[in-house]
Amino acid sequence: MTASADDEPDILCSELVRIFVAKGIEVQALQGLGLRVDRGELVALVGASGSGKSTLLTILAGLDTPTAGAARVAGHDLIAMRGAERLRYRRESVGFIWQQTARNLLPYLSAEENIAFAHTVAGVVPRRRRAEVADGLLDLLRLGDLRARRPHELSGGQQQRVAIAVALANSPRVLLADEPTGELDEATSADVLATMEEVNRERGVTTLIVTHDPAVADHVDRTVRIRDGRTSTEVLRRTETDHTGQEVRVAEEFAVLDAVGRMQLPAEFTRTLGLRERVRLSLEPDHVAVRPGQRSANADVPVEGSDG
Repeated sequence: MTASADDEPDILCSELVRIFVAKGIEVQALQGLGLRVDRGELVALVGASGSGKSTLLTILAGLDTPTAGAARVAGHDLIAMRGAERLRYRRESVGFIWQQTARNLLPYLSAEENIAFAHTVAGVVPRRRRAEVADGLLDLLRLGDLRARRPHELSGGQQQRVAIAVALANSPRVLLADEPTGELDEATSADVLATMEEVNRERGVTTLIVTHDPAVADHVDRTVRIRDGRTSTEVLRRTETDHTGQEVRVAEEFAVLDAVGRMQLPAEFTRTLGLRERVRLSLEPDHVAVRPGQRSANADVPVEGSDG
């Protein structure tokens, strides 16, 4: 493993490409994707089915290898990583939570035993500390009274909290979650997302959540949208104090500009202005104006990108 600098992000992807071939037909799941997640961030990754979200997550988890591009996670080069390092990476550096609880937990083991099994398999935590680590995770995730229960004796939300504990058992730097609330009702989903937010805050573990759940917006400061295998937009949220002295959440959406200057305009912009095939660009003092290439009733209405 290459030692990482203190300021290196925990997830850094550049021009990431993944091509699948089935029956002689090539499908590009990722088409030059770029993504940066700094140490300790909690980020949601959203997008339509087939946009490349799950493909990206399996690459970041060390379960798949990209076709081209660059990807580093927790100081590991995922392109160059081989054999023993890949196994060590999956055991020590990343924790993973699946949507299906059956893939997260062994059904014949209790909550406490599932954590112990993760410790035994990876061998990362010294034996003398395993009970202490397990107790700390069970307390953090409000599972102390449920430690002896097996998965079938737990609700869906409780099972996912145990899954989070198992994913954190070896103190990974990065936590990856693939639709962790996909099988849960609205109230339980909110509880699981709040739990992941608390884990991120208390443990400082860098967290990337792939989700369709709109409730995730209440729990993250940054949402990245993937479209057609590339990051297209980001929503950044912050808390401000309004004129009445009340705290309010403010959200701003930004288009993502990649390393070679490409940008995807939001679909509602292109529909409203009838943008297709080619557009007119003009450089203004503090913005770029984008206008339809064909003359139309909307031809004089610019789509403006601020320099700030």
